[in-house]
Amino acid sequence: MLDILLVEDDRDLAATVMQYLELEDFRCDHADNGVTALQLCQQNGYDALLLDLNLPRMDGLSVCQQLREEGNDVPILMLTARDQLTDKLEGFRAGTDDFLVKPFELQELVVRLLALTRRRSGQVRLLQCSDLRMDLTAHEVTRGGTPLKVSPIGWKLLEHLLRAAPNAVPRQKLEQAIWGDDLPDSNALKVHMHHLRRAIDGGFEAPLLHTVPGYGFLIREPAA
Repeated sequence: MLDILLVEDDRDLAATVMQYLELEDFRCDHADNGVTALQLCQQNGYDALLLDLNLPRMDGLSVCQQLREEGNDVPILMLTARDQLTDKLEGFRAGTDDFLVKPFELQELVVRLLALTRRRSGQVRLLQCSDLRMDLTAHEVTRGGTPLKVSPIGWKLLEHLLRAAPNAVPRQKLEQAIWGDDLPDSNALKVHMHHLRRAIDGGFEAPLLHTVPGYGFLIREPAA
């Protein structure tokens, strides 16, 4: 069962959407303004966010942008009565993943939700694990507030690992992401992972980068 947050100030529409989603085996919370939506997202982990564009207290674009700045990668489907290209471009720049223009068919809403929940958003601009932070906008990696030097390939590897964290990423997927079909010799990934481990774990008590023997690599928070 998937957990959804619906942010919609039209209570009649919200009631209709929630009833339909529950019939389709979704769990659905509701917020009728942007401030409450942010609070709920900070308190709970949702599989997707249905976000109206025009909201009281804080509009949908601001909610979306703040979530992305906080590193929240929840997939966002923005609901809007506007069908202008400029409005959609603003939404994508703020970090939304998809748009659905009102009025919409509930069946289409469910299909789009299912598609979004199969992945986490790629729009997030701040990736973090424990005290390791990767700011994609500033192009900066820090740990415990200390800037780290990471090579261009190390940067790409770290981004893939942080987006997947705490799940492991197969070796073949990392190689494909970095080199495509033009794979280097078999030790190349091992060498780059060694340098990345030195960059993010060297001098720190608790390691974050781990090898999964026979499979790949992962980044996870230290055990309590």
